[in-house]
Amino acid sequence: MDKLLISPAPHLHSKDSTRRIMRDVIIALMPAVLVSVYFAGLSALLVIVVSVTGCVLVEHLIVRYLMKKKSTVHDLSAVVTGLILALNLPVSSPWWMVLTGCVAAIGIAKMTFGGLGHNLFNPALVARVFLLISFPVQMTNWSVSNSIFRPDRWELPKGLLGAQGQLLDAASGATPLGIIKEGLANGLTMETLSQQHDLSYWHMLFGHIDGSLGEASVLAILLGLAYLLLRKVIKPLIPLSVLVTVAVFAGILWLTDPSMNADPLFHLLTGGLLLGAVFMATDYTTSPMSPLGMLIFGVGIGVVTMIIRIWGAYPEGVSFAILFMNALVPLLNKIKPFPYQKEVSRG
Repeated sequence: MDKLLISPAPHLHSKDSTRRIMRDVIIALMPAVLVSVYFAGLSALLVIVVSVTGCVLVEHLIVRYLMKKKSTVHDLSAVVTGLILALNLPVSSPWWMVLTGCVAAIGIAKMTFGGLGHNLFNPALVARVFLLISFPVQMTNWSVSNSIFRPDRWELPKGLLGAQGQLLDAASGATPLGIIKEGLANGLTMETLSQQHDLSYWHMLFGHIDGSLGEASVLAILLGLAYLLLRKVIKPLIPLSVLVTVAVFAGILWLTDPSMNADPLFHLLTGGLLLGAVFMATDYTTSPMSPLGMLIFGVGIGVVTMIIRIWGAYPEGVSFAILFMNALVPLLNKIKPFPYQKEVSRG
């Protein structure tokens, strides 16, 4: 009986399948994955491999031995979750923390609700927030490693696994959002902070800034977005509504007081905003179905993100914003279009 899907007409036949959609998402994620490996080296590759392998293994074990069903890993959804989780982690993440995130993503956020299509919250984001709360030091250890793929650094990274089990030998850094938030809190101005730190829009666009693996390059995320739109895997309404809302919100604050607020372009290019707007906010299961619902969903993510960035305790708020709006999706799905217009009597 669980193989039968009963729904009202009309019924449209499509060649799309879960595996095909997930395969397209994996392809769209490849530019971000390759850029992260280019700048962070084998350390980034290890985080990605552990994350993907862990998510696939956890789902297989739960489905086969707890749920007593046929394994569902062939639909590639666990691979997508593993990739997105890895891109939300620092390159310095120890292997045991990555595996803990896999258990939180698949075991708690996905399979507890019944598996793909039933989860209320985005699994990768649940894992990220869980790790951020549980291991704040490791999750905010932004590092720059020696990459064997960079022309100026051909040597192997020293201490790849490390004597203490660390994934790399690196120098800790700070994200642009963290620099701005801390600097403004200490009474510095945007002009002073720009002079003290190389907050180049060029670096933000093309890569190699401190942050999670998915923050390595805005251009890589935009390439993935173009592919998803070309393949019609996602609709542009949610990403656009998120980005436009952030730009408008940041623009108002910047025009009000540019000395104490970053400009809209800075907010658009930094942090995990684009990664979240393109690959996590558009998740089929955890996003609204109607155009109006999508618009409200995207605007809500943008507003909550900016509130946390400006006035919250964390410099970044995308993950919390998406999870907050995920909780409102059942309510937003009650918004239905009006297919028929009531005829107005002209008496």
